[in-house]
Amino acid sequence: MDKVIGKVVHYYDKLGVAIIDLETGGLKMGDQVKFKHGEEEFTQKVESLQVDHENVESVKKGDSFGVKVDNPTKPGTEVYLA
Repeated sequence: MDKVIGKVVHYYDKLGVAIIDLETGGLKMGDQVKFKHGEEEFTQKVESLQVDHENVESVKKGDSFGVKVDNPTKPGTEVYLA
């Protein structure tokens, strides 16, 4: 069973960016993550991480950050480390 690491709290559709609150663990550039909301899910590689509009290499538990996503997503979507 995959472990939830965070949740999407906002989605900017024009930018294709999801804002995620990281609840556990850490995440870095190049990691694979899975987004799951109901029956919809997709997996992708982390290719951009931003905290306060600054590019960062990694984020840790408690951080709120933006990540460019391949597919539109919704607030409440669970994020897993794939």
